[in-house]
Order: sequence, then structure tokens, then C-alpha cells
Amino acid sequence: MAKKAGLVLEGGSERGVFTAGILDYFMDNDLYFPYVIGVSAGCCNAVDYVSKQRGRTKLTMVDFHKIGSYTGMKYLIKKKSIFDMDVIFDLFPNAIFPFDYETYFNSEQTCKIVTTNCLTGRPEYMEERLSKTRLMNVCRASCSLPIVSPVVTVDGVPFVDGGIGDSVPVRKAISDGCNRIVVVLTRNEGYRKKPSEKAVKAAHFLYGRKYPNLVKAIKYRYKMYNNTMEYIEYLEKQNKIFVLRPQVTPVKNTETNAEVLEKFYNHGYEYMKDEYDRMMDFLEGCDFV
Repeated sequence: MAKKAGLVLEGGSERGVFTAGILDYFMDNDLYFPYVIGVSAGCCNAVDYVSKQRGRTKLTMVDFHKIGSYTGMKYLIKKKSIFDMDVIFDLFPNAIFPFDYETYFNSEQTCKIVTTNCLTGRPEYMEERLSKTRLMNVCRASCSLPIVSPVVTVDGVPFVDGGIGDSVPVRKAISDGCNRIVVVLTRNEGYRKKPSEKAVKAAHFLYGRKYPNLVKAIKYRYKMYNNTMEYIEYLEKQNKIFVLRPQVTPVKNTETNAEVLEKFYNHGYEYMKDEYDRMMDFLEGCDFV
């Protein structure tokens, strides 16, 4: 059987700086997986990786916090989102830290972005290779945390954060034909989610009438996530996937301290340096772009 390598990137908002360190090490070694799938912050990592913009994620998620911020309660009041999405998905890519759309659109890599359909409560795996506006809108949807961020409309359909429907899409990578998969997590080994009655009540209040299936997905997200973690740990023990996860305490998902974020980014980079040879042994026989 031919070996097809796939890269699966978990989200986690600012915890995504760990993933940025890993992917920058990949790019420093000219390693580009033919298949990449990312969720929420993981999709931001993914598109910067496919556009071959080494360091861009660090610029937006770490360095920018040295001079400004796009995270906090003031944005929830002003923009109805705990993150200033207009800065992240418009000002950054189109002005401050230009995104290389041309390289991205012409890449031979498959890049899938996970969103959650508000009407069905199920994940959708989206791609975009033509429209700059639609690409950033899909990314915005993938990162739109329910309750603390607005619903995002793509092609007339309402979406929220992909992590609600499929937090770590390893099953999707397998169904798409990948049989040598590297999974990048942003939580420590053994982490499990707990049910949140507060989040479910808020979801009922905000979405109960219009999006009942989304409320159901939010209610049972912890079970879906924990089942996925158990499946990942099973596959890892069988040597069917290679998992990279933080070896230190992760940062908060709303962390704004640039020094703290940079340490977590550096941890990702140095950890990948230590694990690189072992990972490449796992990927022996795979073709890369």
C-alpha cells in the first residue's frame, strides 16, 4: 500500500503558538505534507504553512502582542467577539502581515479547514483556491467560538468554530486516504474535557430557537472530544499515528503576554527539533510536496 502522509492540527486559540513553532521547524527543513487539515487556530497555522510563510503565525499571534492586542472583553462589547476578527482576518492578511494568496492558491498541498454548520451541528471540511475573501471568511468561521463570537455566514450558510463539530479531525484524514498521520495537539497527554452547564445554558439562550442542532453539538462536545482523544491514544499505541503535544503546561487560550506566548512557541520549535528524526522514521516511504 502506498504511504500518504497527512498533518492534523488541533485548535486552541493562543495555544496555537505551540503549533506555529512546530510548523516553522518543518519549513526550516523544507518539509511540506501533501495533506493538511486544521481546526480553528489550527486552520490559521495550516494556511500560513501552505502559503510557505515561515514566521507569519508568530508575527500575528506572538509579536503583535508586544505592540497591541486583538483579544479581550472590550472586543466582546465592541465587536461581539472576544477576538477582534476584523483585525485577524482582514487587517492582518491584507495590510499589516500580508498573506501570500498566490502561493497558497497555487500550492500542490491539500488544505482543509474545519467548520461547524449551525443548522446541522455537524462539521464541514472546506477548501478555497480562488477567492481571497472567501478563504479568509472560511478561516473566520473556523475560529468563531460560539457564545463569545458571532456566527459567520459562508455561501449563505451559518457556521461557527470547527472545534465544536470535530476538534481533532484524525478520522477525516484517514477517510481521505492518509495512512501516515502526524497529529499536533495543543493540550497535554491525558487531557479530557468536562461538561459545562454554563456553556449549555448560554447556548440554549443564544441559539435554542434558531440552531437547536448547534446547541446539541455544544452540549455533547466534551464527549466527542474525549472519544477522539481515546481514539488518538489507541492509534498512537498501535504506531499508526505520530502525536506531537506540549511537554509543559500550555498557555491560556486568551493569553496576551508576548513573553509567555513566545516561550510556548519556542517550546514547540525545540520539541520538534528533538522529535524530528523519530517522526521522519515514522514517515519513511512517504512522498512530500
